Amino acid sequence: MKSELTSVAHEASRERSPIGIILIVALSGFLMGFDGSLFTGAVVYVKETFALTNLEVGWAVVSHTFTATIAIFCAGPLADRVGRRTVLRAAAIIFVASALVAAVATTMVALIAGRMLSGFGVGAVLVAGPMYIAEISPPALRGRMVTFNQLFIVFGIALAFSSNYAIVRLNDFDYGWLAALRLADWNWRWMLGIGSLPATLYLFALLWVPESPRWLAMHGRLDAARRILTRAHGEAVAENELAEMRVSLSHEAGKKEAGLRDLWAPELRGVLMIGILVGVFQQITGISSVLAYATVIFERAGAGADASFMQTVYVGLVNLVFTVFALLLIDRVGRRPLLLAGMSGMAACLLLTAYGFGAADGAINPRIVLAGLLGFVASFAMSLGPVMWVLLSEIFPNRLRALAISCVGLVNSAVCFFVQLVFPWQMENMGGTRTFFIYAVFALLGLVLIAKMLPETRGRSLEQLEESLVRHV
Repeated sequence: MKSELTSVAHEASRERSPIGIILIVALSGFLMGFDGSLFTGAVVYVKETFALTNLEVGWAVVSHTFTATIAIFCAGPLADRVGRRTVLRAAAIIFVASALVAAVATTMVALIAGRMLSGFGVGAVLVAGPMYIAEISPPALRGRMVTFNQLFIVFGIALAFSSNYAIVRLNDFDYGWLAALRLADWNWRWMLGIGSLPATLYLFALLWVPESPRWLAMHGRLDAARRILTRAHGEAVAENELAEMRVSLSHEAGKKEAGLRDLWAPELRGVLMIGILVGVFQQITGISSVLAYATVIFERAGAGADASFMQTVYVGLVNLVFTVFALLLIDRVGRRPLLLAGMSGMAACLLLTAYGFGAADGAINPRIVLAGLLGFVASFAMSLGPVMWVLLSEIFPNRLRALAISCVGLVNSAVCFFVQLVFPWQMENMGGTRTFFIYAVFALLGLVLIAKMLPETRGRSLEQLEESLVRHV
């Protein structure tokens, strides 16, 4: 009898779990990682097809980031106005369209147009996905749940690298149906066009996702918010969360719509500075360059064409495995310890990579370069990669969360744009040793500043964090 009651209780708990909803929303991260990383392999062939210079290659890569920067700034206010779910649906449609436009492009202008269109989708899901997950997750599991979004991003990256490698390897097989696909001539077109498939599936999956309960509460729809929270967490938890929301909303009553000036309120400057610092150091340490130019880096380090694609697959797999470690640890160890340990590892591995590009005899050592980059990616994947978005979804008050995440995301994406744009020039004119040494210096600087300023946030509700960190701005 006791075992039957236990079984029923477990079944009821599963019915109330928001995991299914969270996993669907987190697939937006998969789209971002998959779509954005397909160009890592395609860029080698695009450069040859259109006879691009190094700066033109940089622009082909960062055109995607340029529009993502714009979209990040707009996505937060838009998500407040029309809802988190609506923004995610629009992003799915954008991903489908952008993949098809890029795949059929016959000029560089058309290809860039497809890349820029994709950037709008990236910016939208970067803001709306983690925000939605944080707003529907129970406090004890929020860090892990938001990390699911990062897990799906890196899974998308790994699958994109593997997809590119498979397309390259399929050229070696002499089958009639493969010849009809013209993989040798259209390799980069297939690499980019395949991104339309998961985006289409995601658009249909969103039909099962309700709107964010906190967004509904912010717009006075408390009954709808109660129904969603009850289905997700059970009636008792739902009522407690609604009570905290009402208190938070009462503090915001009579205040005008959130604006940029509100972000500079004295009470908010501390958390805003933390968000900006984490956002800057996530990108200025070079992760976007490593992921976007991995194939090019390994070729420069001495790997052949096939080997460079295979080593890029290793990067994707390491990124995926260590993001899983972050998922398991973030709510047990906390955000701060993961960041400090990860940034220490990033600095050490970037120094190792710099040494590999100019070892004692002045020659490039491809094994040291590979080991250094894999260690760097592993350290990033268990720290700055997932922790940044968890922190951004936690430290800002409900009324300003969307706008604040957009602003920090804008800074993050702008730094990413600059780092990716200048990387080909850096490698050509400064070499790998100096380039990666500069990244290591930034990692050490970030480690010192974050150790000094970052609070721990795990285990507390969004409203409790608002009470302790920003005091009703």
